[in-house]
Amino acid sequence: MLILLVEDDLELRGLIARGLEEEGFTVAGARSGAEAMERVQSGSPDALIIDVGLPDADGRDLCQALRARGIQAPVLFLTARDAMSDRLSGFAAGGDDYVTKPFHLGEVAARLRALLKRAGASETFEAAGLLLDPTCHEIQAGKRRISLTPTEFRLIAALASHPGNTLNRRTLVRAAWPDGAMVHDNTLDVYLARLRKKLRDLPEAPEIVTVHGVGYRLT
Repeated sequence: MLILLVEDDLELRGLIARGLEEEGFTVAGARSGAEAMERVQSGSPDALIIDVGLPDADGRDLCQALRARGIQAPVLFLTARDAMSDRLSGFAAGGDDYVTKPFHLGEVAARLRALLKRAGASETFEAAGLLLDPTCHEIQAGKRRISLTPTEFRLIAALASHPGNTLNRRTLVRAAWPDGAMVHDNTLDVYLARLRKKLRDLPEAPEIVTVHGVGYRLT
């Protein structure tokens, strides 16, 4: 698995790279947002580790730019900031998980494996009027097709697997983040808002409906 590590601190980048390589990953490094974009254009990584505090860009802006270009590989953020608002903004930008400095390399490796496992390929299936493709995290309604992040895809897949039924918040969180990612109270709301916005680009797609005091359903 090729991991693109975007970190401007040379010593830290080398430390993380060596630790991940000992865990069996192949690691390519980038010291800035611009260099990361160049590397992604020359070859898509299986996952990215992005430091939020890059010298030429906020790592969350870089993630959003990658998503806009159709790069759906899982993104793990590194940051020295632990405020909920920082985490939520990272998820809103398309990130999939968050590790706060200082961290243990074993935790980084474990989170990467979990993200890659959840992003693994399987067969396309139909549910609730949607065609879902886990291989590239795309959904289709009618003749239109859109790309999702891995976490968004797991969330819509959970709802689509129970069409017309209401799923509570805990069930949705477990479906979207099954391996212990740091999930806070408003994180699910951020992702549901993003999904609703994307579903509006599919006129024939079902709608995510809020059942107040209970949960959400796809109708």
